Amino acid sequence: MTEPQDTNTPSPNSQQSNESSPGKTTETEKNVRKNLIADIWKNTTTGIEQVKKTAIGWLTVPESEVATILEQVRAELPTTEALLIGKPQAGKSSIVRGLTGVSAEIIGQGFRPHTQHTERYAYPSDDLPLLIFTDTVGLGDVNQETEKIIAELVGDLKIENNRARVLIWTVKINDFATDTLKTIATQLRQEYPHLPCLLVVTCLHEIYPPEVEDHPDYPPDFEAVNRAFEAIEEGFKGLCDRAVMIDFTLEEDGYNPVFYGLEAFRDTLADLLPEAEARTIHQLLDEQASQQLGNLYRDVGRRYILAFTVITATVAAVPLPFATMPVLTTLQVSMVGLLGQLYGQTLNPSQAGGVVSAIAGGFLAQAVGRELVKFIPGFGSVIAASWAAAYTWALGEGACVYFGDLMGGKKPDPQKIQSVMNEAFKEAKERFKGIQS
Repeated sequence: MTEPQDTNTPSPNSQQSNESSPGKTTETEKNVRKNLIADIWKNTTTGIEQVKKTAIGWLTVPESEVATILEQVRAELPTTEALLIGKPQAGKSSIVRGLTGVSAEIIGQGFRPHTQHTERYAYPSDDLPLLIFTDTVGLGDVNQETEKIIAELVGDLKIENNRARVLIWTVKINDFATDTLKTIATQLRQEYPHLPCLLVVTCLHEIYPPEVEDHPDYPPDFEAVNRAFEAIEEGFKGLCDRAVMIDFTLEEDGYNPVFYGLEAFRDTLADLLPEAEARTIHQLLDEQASQQLGNLYRDVGRRYILAFTVITATVAAVPLPFATMPVLTTLQVSMVGLLGQLYGQTLNPSQAGGVVSAIAGGFLAQAVGRELVKFIPGFGSVIAASWAAAYTWALGEGACVYFGDLMGGKKPDPQKIQSVMNEAFKEAKERFKGIQS
């Protein structure tokens, strides 16, 4: 009688086929590894959209939390509202340029209608203003508009807020038709006698002696300039607390420095403001305020960066040379897009990819090197993961600098961004050394 075969006991043939010589890999083991690698890659590529959606869900910062951060900044850096009152071409926009460092084009785009005769520009943003400039539009010696302008300015000043306020009268050095301006100044002085007022006399170079081609040491000591300044100052006697001369030009005008008298203007303006607001003006011009603002935003941005860093390190550990580059690039572009939103820049994937290319140029060789080390069995994937993590972290830090400059109205400085990325990459390599999936 034939005994039933134990199904749990391998037959001699199967046992022989499964036996392997020492140091030799069987076909079954090879197939298992191939299938494992294929499954990992399949899950990575087909699941990338889900990874992105999940990451975005993890990294969403609640609006209430963002609002809390903005409130903290407002408390630390009190807002100053400057009412710029003067004729067109009297240097009002130049004052905004001098105080903020923002280009003329951005300033022109940034002013928004406020009332019928005024426009407003908030720096660096409407949500987080350090300075708010109110500009009178089309002010001239047209008597029928004067009362409307006064009514609008008084209406603004009646609104209670916690901002420091200052009136800045702008007059060109060679303009003596200032009756309308003095009428407005007189009525506002009567309504708000304690509101600080600064008279700013501009465009000094227009009455320089013919042989003078550049600014002299400040203050200028030309007879025509001194005589005109004294006459304007006398005309506004009792209507302003201080007076100062400036000449803020454009680079193409050929005068150096471009912001002639900026230090005197800054110090005079600061003298008229409370201590906290005065300190903000000094910090702003010394770039300390914008740096502090950038750091607060970057702290929030690092929540995004850290999560993407871990995700990219995990994907980079897949031992397939060059195969993960598109996946990592997609994740890194997604990260940059989210950071852009944090800084008020809405980017589509193509635009975010352009930002990555623009700020990460010097790191391309490192990205390629990260893939090449995967050819080293076992050891390579760990190095690749840590490098991917460090590179992603550095890219995020560089993106924060890039978007921070844009938010402040400045042109991003490639050298500064590369320096930040280099430093961040060195630190991140140590921080994420040995990171594994």
